[in-house]
Amino acid sequence: MKSSYKMGLGVLIVGSSILVGSFLNFQVTGAGTTPGTTDDPVVTKSYVDQQIQQALGTTNPTNPTQPSQGAEEVKNVALKPGKILIADAGTEFIVRSGNAVIYTEVASGVADLTDGKDLLNGETAPKNHLLSFPREGRGIQVKEGQTSNLIVMVRGGYTIK
Repeated sequence: MKSSYKMGLGVLIVGSSILVGSFLNFQVTGAGTTPGTTDDPVVTKSYVDQQIQQALGTTNPTNPTQPSQGAEEVKNVALKPGKILIADAGTEFIVRSGNAVIYTEVASGVADLTDGKDLLNGETAPKNHLLSFPREGRGIQVKEGQTSNLIVMVRGGYTIK
């Protein structure tokens, strides 16, 4: 008898909760702003830029400026056997074809940014790796005994000796 009493009491509580919940139905509304108005809390980058320009008293630039083509231009250089391609400070090379070795006048080497290691004088320069030359007096040359040219992509200044 006690279990049926507990069951009936549970049904009565659940049923009355549903009944009271259906009578006390409140409609919930969100923020009543229309998208794109001044009251809208979400703004775009162009709107923020426009407001900053107005606050500074300047106008928006009409066209972005194009970067100069000087030092950032990539050139394909063919290097003959017996010649040395010397990089200016900050120049980058990518050996595309041929067998190249590192040439340095000092003890330190060249940074292979692809593998994350230092290449010293006489070491093979791997193909399709980005090589960075932090200082002048470093470069690459055709590996001894090779008869074919090197094709090197160069970004920055260089000289051929």
